[in-house]
Amino acid sequence: MEALQRLLSLGAEVDGEGCAAGEGSGLLLRGEPGSGKTALLFAVALVAAGEGRGPVLFVARRALQSLPPVWKAGAARDPLRLQKIHFLYPPSLRELLQLLSSMHERAAQPPSLLLLDGIDEYLAETSGAQACAHLAALLVDTAAHFSGCSGSGCGLLVTMQGPAEAELEAAALQLAVLQRYLPTCLWLEPEPPDLAGAWPQHSEQCFRARLSSGPGFPKQEWCLSFGHDGEMAISQVSRQPSQHPPQKAESSSPS
Repeated sequence: MEALQRLLSLGAEVDGEGCAAGEGSGLLLRGEPGSGKTALLFAVALVAAGEGRGPVLFVARRALQSLPPVWKAGAARDPLRLQKIHFLYPPSLRELLQLLSSMHERAAQPPSLLLLDGIDEYLAETSGAQACAHLAALLVDTAAHFSGCSGSGCGLLVTMQGPAEAELEAAALQLAVLQRYLPTCLWLEPEPPDLAGAWPQHSEQCFRARLSSGPGFPKQEWCLSFGHDGEMAISQVSRQPSQHPPQKAESSSPS
């Protein structure tokens, strides 16, 4: 859990606010299909659900058909944790906006985390910057409202898939708008096979995470590995080219 919180608080460390995830910070997770976005988002939900604070709101356009492969054991089978994760599936941008607008009236208890998986699927319904800005502002405002109500903060994490080549221009405009509201971006990609083989023997999946908070801020790079029991190990990658993973890694297990 400590390693996961450390990763999610990196954005706050970069912009100097010292605010950990779950305490009002926002993070944009980007990557191609299969890069680990949903697995990491589900890991965040499980960890937050076990902290004894408010519930976790997990919003997506489509219902999850099954647990992410690396989360089919351990804490993911804990009914008490799963009960604290509220899955919401608005099928369109219009219904998502309505949900966010009324969320403060519907929530019996302020959530500790607001997670949106696949914002690009909703933004595919529009090519304009205005709708994108409206959605981003509403997400940030909703998390800020819950932070004020709970006193312990409400984190905001949003995932976005990399665009197809034909959609690059529209996606670039939407990304520029999103980053005005969520300037800290974590780019995920599968770890290259030649490097993944050097990670712990029980690792089922390995990913590379690159953090950026915009021009003028130092970029950081991390390696994430998920074990068969859902345990996650995190280690910062040296800026010097190397064929070997870092020697020390912190592990995070929500069990």
